[in-house]
Amino acid sequence: MDKINGKIRVLETIRQGKIGGGESHVLDLVASLDKETFEPVVLSFTDGPMITALQHLNVPAFVIDSEKAFDISVWKKVKKFIAEQQIDIVHVHGTRANTNVLWAARNLGLPVVYTIHGWSFHDGLHPLSKRLRIAAEKFITRKTQMNICVSESNRQTGIKAFKGFSSIVVRNGVNLQKFNPDAVYPDLRAAYNIPADKLLICYIARMTYQKDPVSMVKAFATALESVPDLQLLMIGDGELKTAAMNAATELNVDKQVIFDGFRQDVPAVLHAADIYCLPSLWEGFPIGVLEAMAMGKAVIASDVDGTKEAVKDGENGLLVPAGNNSALAAAIVKLATDHTLRLQLQQNAKAAIVEHFNVTGMTEKISAVYLQLCK
Repeated sequence: MDKINGKIRVLETIRQGKIGGGESHVLDLVASLDKETFEPVVLSFTDGPMITALQHLNVPAFVIDSEKAFDISVWKKVKKFIAEQQIDIVHVHGTRANTNVLWAARNLGLPVVYTIHGWSFHDGLHPLSKRLRIAAEKFITRKTQMNICVSESNRQTGIKAFKGFSSIVVRNGVNLQKFNPDAVYPDLRAAYNIPADKLLICYIARMTYQKDPVSMVKAFATALESVPDLQLLMIGDGELKTAAMNAATELNVDKQVIFDGFRQDVPAVLHAADIYCLPSLWEGFPIGVLEAMAMGKAVIASDVDGTKEAVKDGENGLLVPAGNNSALAAAIVKLATDHTLRLQLQQNAKAAIVEHFNVTGMTEKISAVYLQLCK
């Protein structure tokens, strides 16, 4: 395979330019790749903060507008783009990116790596929609040269959903230089007018059905009855943000809940917090949880999928049943009132990330896949 300057040009593709788990994964991956061996190029199907972040990293980033999967109208544009960029290997992140890049990559004879950041099918779907998505995933996973699951749980889900599914597991990792609890950060408590004596709970996620923001508000309201000195900071946007804000008003806790949009300075937000909560209904392998653990935060998360492969209940965080508001509230109260436990979980969380979920190890495994397929 002829390569420009002797380097392998890798196209990383993802569905959107907004910052979320998959987008953070792409940012960390391209920043960590050995630039003596690889030249990363990023293609997104919407614009957004990720594109700006990539420009700051001096990584070429491009947008071909599309809001849907299997968007045949962009396939030829994608093929032309890949050819012009002289790409050697394509790495697709998520179902939508895969369905809009796969035809072009295969048509050009390029190897395709597919990272599944959580399956597109889940129990919240209409049964027909779920069957269609399973069929789509079965089709596209059979057309790629390598499938990567971000958790063993997700790999097992794929195996159960359709016969013949084959993949390796490469768990997400955290950039420990960026998420450094010992660094100096702006005082976001002061910026949000949060008193120093308040115990701050932080929720950072897309406010979607999957991330269950309304349950976060309801559980917080219940916890406030036992621990009045709590504050909740909810960072993110999404279709359920208004519902979450309405819930805070209806439960008369709107003065104790602060809502803000997506922020680029996630380490600073986490630094200001005491407890991080993510009450997801399902997950691939949640980068947000790993980032909070890296920043030395006590984590409360749902006992789902890949989350429980990182969070060990009572050891480096607390796990609660998904959709169980009373259990989430009880966990908040437990950490708020037990300083010794909170400190223990914080220390163990940091240690777990350093040992098992460092972005360096993740990148080495993915780089090995690239080299194997580009022989």
